[in-house]
Amino acid sequence: MSATPATPPPALRPYLTARHDLLWQEADAFATEHVAPRATRMEAAPGKVERKVAGLMAARGWFAVTVPAVFGGLGAGHVAKTVLVHRIARVSAAAAAILQATLIPVGALLHFATYEQKGRWLPRVADGSLLLSIAVTEPLAGGHIGGIETTAERVGNEWVITGSKIHIGNSHLAGVHLVVARTAKTGVSTSQALTAFMVEADRPGLSVPDHRPGLGLHGFSAGPLDLDHVRVPEDNVVGEVGQGLAVAQSSSILYGRPNLAAVSLGIHEAVVDTTTSRLKTRPRYRGALSDLPVLRDRIGDMEARLRAGRILAYQAVHLLDQGLPCDTDLINSKYLGHQWAMHSAQDAMELHGAHALDRDYVLQRLWRDIQHTHPPAGTGEVQRIRLAEAAFDEDHIQWSEHLAAEAAWARPDPTAA
Repeated sequence: MSATPATPPPALRPYLTARHDLLWQEADAFATEHVAPRATRMEAAPGKVERKVAGLMAARGWFAVTVPAVFGGLGAGHVAKTVLVHRIARVSAAAAAILQATLIPVGALLHFATYEQKGRWLPRVADGSLLLSIAVTEPLAGGHIGGIETTAERVGNEWVITGSKIHIGNSHLAGVHLVVARTAKTGVSTSQALTAFMVEADRPGLSVPDHRPGLGLHGFSAGPLDLDHVRVPEDNVVGEVGQGLAVAQSSSILYGRPNLAAVSLGIHEAVVDTTTSRLKTRPRYRGALSDLPVLRDRIGDMEARLRAGRILAYQAVHLLDQGLPCDTDLINSKYLGHQWAMHSAQDAMELHGAHALDRDYVLQRLWRDIQHTHPPAGTGEVQRIRLAEAAFDEDHIQWSEHLAAEAAWARPDPTAA
């Protein structure tokens, strides 16, 4: 894969400050020095959870990139978060997935936890001693939040949680899981039936089965959690009792969607770089494959999709940092970001011919990894339903607007370079 300049492309200038530029260069240098050498090893040992890269990112405070300085975080906002995930995903989508998966429950704490709870959990995330997961998806319900069957029953001043979760990002790395469970009897509206809990990984009754690798993202842990009468204290409830749907939905839209758009963007850039490098250096007909008009036409389409996906990803989080209503933009960036990257990955496989089928060739990893940005935070079908609601002016709530005070705390200084 050819080297990409350390400076952001001019099209992103409206969304980036001098601080973002520095973070861009820092992330590129980190990915080159620490992630790239491990990417091959992560592929060669898909059954092993990558812990070293997680520790190195934690030491830089990147898991607290959106956490205010008062809690030890970088206080850098959502554009900065996108820069980190995007640039690392260019080199390893699995490493980027480790980063983005903890950032989602961090967002839930920022929006719904009490000041005391933030002071309890967030400084540990900031100093690198604690990673988090968010546990919503279940074996039977999938991503349908209303179908959650995990229950939490109040017993004295504790809650007892029983159930199973699946496809939980950082399941084997997280020291605390943000678990959404049903706390109301059958018949109560879903909007009031669920509650979010912080559940420490060492609580009796909580078990994490051995890691099983997926199709792609080798080194990233996304497994099940089993909760068998796990007891947590009253002060581990995040938000109000019955507010779990709001915690899950807002975290998915404000953090999950843009995070996955950034992962898709990183993969997309790597796909285009890998393909153009191959075509330029592959001799054919007294020239190179890159000279053939039929191939240049395909590359032109790939480049168009990449540039559009880049703008979508950064524009959406820029609006979020400004405290403007942008739920639909965040949804669209995730939906089209995946769609376009997937299309380009398939084109790349075809343009490489049989070489794409070589097990150790990087393109095969990129093709497998991009499959993993479709299901989380809502499949394409879910995103299109939300986009249709926007087209018909049926948006029920704009989380970016409803939580504007929290979402915009890190608005860039308009006087910054």
